Amino acid sequence: MVYSPPPERYDTLPYRRAGRSGLKLPAISLGLWHNFGGVDRHEHARAMVRTAFDGGVTHFDLANNYGPPPGSAEETFGRLLREDLAPFRDELVVSTKAGYTMWPGPYGDWGSRKYLIASLDASLKRLGLDYVDVFYHHRPDPETPLEETMAALGQIVRSGRALYAAVSNYPADLTRRAAALLRSQGTPFVLHQPRYSMFDRWLEPGGLLPALRDEGVGAIVFSPLAQGLLTDRYLRGIPEDSRAASATGFLKADQVTPQRLAQIAALNALAQERGQTLAQLALAWVLRHPEVTSALIGASRPAQITDALGALNAGPLGEDELARIETILTPAAP
Repeated sequence: MVYSPPPERYDTLPYRRAGRSGLKLPAISLGLWHNFGGVDRHEHARAMVRTAFDGGVTHFDLANNYGPPPGSAEETFGRLLREDLAPFRDELVVSTKAGYTMWPGPYGDWGSRKYLIASLDASLKRLGLDYVDVFYHHRPDPETPLEETMAALGQIVRSGRALYAAVSNYPADLTRRAAALLRSQGTPFVLHQPRYSMFDRWLEPGGLLPALRDEGVGAIVFSPLAQGLLTDRYLRGIPEDSRAASATGFLKADQVTPQRLAQIAALNALAQERGQTLAQLALAWVLRHPEVTSALIGASRPAQITDALGALNAGPLGEDELARIETILTPAAP
């Protein structure tokens, strides 16, 4: 059966401008970091992408090494483009990245011109696309001059391989330098992807938000649900099938302390008072900043995506609610 998304799919989810650019993103974007690799069921991945697009999610975020194995998430999304989304290519924002290890040897990592261009060419083949909408440098390179990395992004945009340039995990000072270098080339720099959640406020103390505001760059925050902690999954402890219970997961069981579980319960109580799920509250909280264009979620089942799409339905957080959240998040004095 030919996939036919609902005609009303753009009626409810807000679209927000990426900095001072002309690009708008949905307030909720779908990342394919987990559950879209070659080891995962294709029909399950297909159901999640369809659910997202049916709900107005137009932005799908990838990287060269997403899988496992590396590269397979791009292959999965390329197949989904061929099967379902090809007629809607001009309604999609497809992004990918390079900057972490992708292949062995000295040219398969970090931020050299050789690596970035070769990586994107391989990504385009896996995706079956002539161009991506946004291409990121995935992390700062401590050895390659920033001038070379930004020149590579500029070349990529001028060549038509990408429409916009972006960075991820850059601190404020490097973000300002990158913006100046890209501006000098006339390269549109539209997005910065930092991690950010109630439990990981990395972007706040280092001045990144003012830097993004000054440079006219939007933020698209990843891990806004703190690897699933800010969902109903941990309201009754650590589930056996959770990331915290897995020896190979990024979230470790020793991070799920009694104090953290008490914070989760208190935040959930506030969410219920607002008529929200805990995940919706967490997403509304990161989206409260005008500099934040979109919250990038991962998902393991379609219902999680449907839930996230309602994050802003309860209205903005009030000052009293924000103060209450700060009280919950502030550790008690010993």
